[in-house]
Amino acid sequence: MKKYLWAAAGVVAAVVIAAPSAVGAPTETSTAETSTAVTSAAEAAPADVTPARAVVPAPNPVRTVRPGERVDAGKGYTVWLTREGKHWTGPDGYENFRSVVDGNIDRSEPGVSHQSEGDATGVFHSGLYYGTRHAGRVELTDPEGRTTVATLVALPGRPDWGVWYAHTGPSEGNHGGSHGVALYDRAGKLLADLPGFDFPAGRG
Repeated sequence: MKKYLWAAAGVVAAVVIAAPSAVGAPTETSTAETSTAVTSAAEAAPADVTPARAVVPAPNPVRTVRPGERVDAGKGYTVWLTREGKHWTGPDGYENFRSVVDGNIDRSEPGVSHQSEGDATGVFHSGLYYGTRHAGRVELTDPEGRTTVATLVALPGRPDWGVWYAHTGPSEGNHGGSHGVALYDRAGKLLADLPGFDFPAGRG
């Protein structure tokens, strides 16, 4: 009988000794599982994404005007367009006209014309550009290499021609004709150019 009591006591002691290990084990496993869960959650969280910027179209370099609409070109000059061509007046009030339908220009390929008038106070330059629906800019260059970017106007409906105008400094007897003129498309490609000449005012 004593043998059985001692055996039972030994079993109870074994259970008591083993209990701390049994209790501690789940705690360590639980910590590891929690760490894994946190890591998994972090990996699953979406990374910060920078939103793509909306592409803003470049502004149209050509101002659209109605037929007959008067445009103040500055310094006493006025420009307007009709289906027949370019009209303008200067400080003297005299009306000038350049046709786009009389056959004097070839609209089947890009080109540019140049008229100028002025005096010791400054020169007004203007002309036609034609043969393209993608005009980007018209640029004047004087004999010293200085450039002036012109203003472009056209009628509605994406016509293949329009008008440009600009002002430069005082002339030296040639009324600004020594300026070269160049027509570029919207990508900056040269479409046509016109060298400067010593021609009288209002011609070109």
